[in-house]
Amino acid sequence: MDQVLLITGGGRGIGAATAVLAASRGYAVAVNYATNSLAADEVVRTIRENGGNAMAVQADVGDEAQVIAMFRKVDARFGRLTALVNNAGVVDVTARVDEMSAARLERMFRINVIGSFVCAREAVRRMSTRHGGSGGAIVNTSSGASRLGSPGQYVDYAASKGAIDTFTIGLAKEVAEEGIRVNAVRPGLIDTEIHASGGLPDRAFELAPTVPMKRTGSAEEIAGAILWLLSPEASYTTMALLDVTGGR
Repeated sequence: MDQVLLITGGGRGIGAATAVLAASRGYAVAVNYATNSLAADEVVRTIRENGGNAMAVQADVGDEAQVIAMFRKVDARFGRLTALVNNAGVVDVTARVDEMSAARLERMFRINVIGSFVCAREAVRRMSTRHGGSGGAIVNTSSGASRLGSPGQYVDYAASKGAIDTFTIGLAKEVAEEGIRVNAVRPGLIDTEIHASGGLPDRAFELAPTVPMKRTGSAEEIAGAILWLLSPEASYTTMALLDVTGGR
């Protein structure tokens, strides 16, 4: 059976690295993006140039109707989904909690948490033996911030990832008998563009001395962990929260 993977937020950073690695291992890959079509198209081009099978698909995961339409496009192109990486997420500018607006919080949780729930819901409807599927795997991208809290910077982001940890545990138990494994990867300080979107482009390197391994991680290192959790090598692994943080 063909392995079909959808990666949300697949145009840049961890998502892009995961898409390229998955395609090299035989997955047909749907690369989701919200607004940056050029980045997603570049990932697809790279995959195809190396003999892989990929498509770009637009959807804001914070919009339920767009998520449903995205899954239908993947169905039409690749057939039944067998793997999902819930990777799309946002940060905001550095702020204390007493400076955060309700609008900021609503956006954070709508995209990072509700978006992951809705994408997982659609994936379960396709993968679960209860729904006529043949099983599959879901990997949620959490963060080491869920343990650390990110005080003075991104408490809202950290809290959204804490919700992802709990979601991973609950969903893993819920669908374990239906052929679906659900795990999460919790990256540490990774050199990606997400820091710049929060106004701190050098954050990962500035905090590198606080990491026991004394360096930042790469998107490719996170992608390797994600692909292991998706693979048959992790066939008895579900409900895991895998820290890839250099010991931080």
